Amino acid sequence: MKRSILWLLLAVFLMPLLGLAQTAAAVSPAKIAWMNLEQAIVTCDEGDKLFREIQKFVDDKNAELDGLRKESDSLRNQLSVQGSKLTDEARADLEYQVESKEVALQRFQQDTQKEIESKRVRTANYIGNRMQGVIEKIAAEKGLSAVMIYNASRDAWVDPSLNVTEDIIEAYNKAYPVAAAKSPATAAPAKKP
Repeated sequence: MKRSILWLLLAVFLMPLLGLAQTAAAVSPAKIAWMNLEQAIVTCDEGDKLFREIQKFVDDKNAELDGLRKESDSLRNQLSVQGSKLTDEARADLEYQVESKEVALQRFQQDTQKEIESKRVRTANYIGNRMQGVIEKIAAEKGLSAVMIYNASRDAWVDPSLNVTEDIIEAYNKAYPVAAAKSPATAAPAKKP
């Protein structure tokens, strides 16, 4: 009797383990692919267009900055050449102009850098948010369990056949043609009926 109870207890404890072993054997392996998110955002047609617009903005601001530098250099040069010949009041006025121009130049640089960074981040977020649906669609089509973002500092090497970046770019370009693209900074808010 003791033996049959022992076998019964052993069976009761081992049954869940057998079921767990069968479940683990039935689970299929995960299919994972990688993508270069930065490349996808910058090289899709919409990203290329929007980031070229940002680059034009940067170029325009650099031209404006060069003009401010020339004005500042001109005032500084005027002060060094004529400073000793000017009255105390005129020299103090010119020194004030030089100092004011330098402060304005520094502020312009800081404000412009913040504005450029803000435009880049808003554009990347705008495209990245829109790209999420495309990534999910590609993953479903390819039967993927996950799409990982490639990170050169973390990923030493990824088999090129597991890289779906080009597929995602192509699908994004089809889903969001450039003709219909609006800048995230200028996109009009949706009107309520």
